[in-house]
Amino acid sequence: MSGEIVNRVANSKLKTLDLEDFFPEGERRVLDISDWLYQGFILKEKEFRESVSQHQWDQYLNQYVAITCSTDAIIPSWAYLLISTYLTPYAKKFVVGDLDLLENMIFQEIISTISLEQFKDAPVIIKGCSNKKIPETAYTLMCKRLVPVVSSLMFGEACSSVPLFKKKK
Repeated sequence: MSGEIVNRVANSKLKTLDLEDFFPEGERRVLDISDWLYQGFILKEKEFRESVSQHQWDQYLNQYVAITCSTDAIIPSWAYLLISTYLTPYAKKFVVGDLDLLENMIFQEIISTISLEQFKDAPVIIKGCSNKKIPETAYTLMCKRLVPVVSSLMFGEACSSVPLFKKKK
């Protein structure tokens, strides 16, 4: 018996997919429109349009924006559409909702564009630990895309993975 240490993981056909590798740079911001409402609750069209037009939109350059209203005001759809016409030249992406929804939408778009060719008929592990916050929905979306093409799918680290799927022979 030799004393040589063999890295069986490195020598295996196992492919690792780390969603952190796809994490897009760019600040995530919340745009709370309640300040543009009368007493934080009533949208008066003339005043609202004036507030929107005077807002400093270039501050959102290359950022991801969650448009929200922190009060229980009823906001008509056209108000969000108006805001989006101002954000379009600056923001990378924006949604009506919170930062969690924003992050889910960012990853939904990213995952739909990942090439799966390298994973075809291979054992794949979706890396579980990351330094950046990857939404749980991103993992489920990635799983949905991988199951039809991989031979097996696991989650975690190569040294301690959880089996999720194995193609029937």
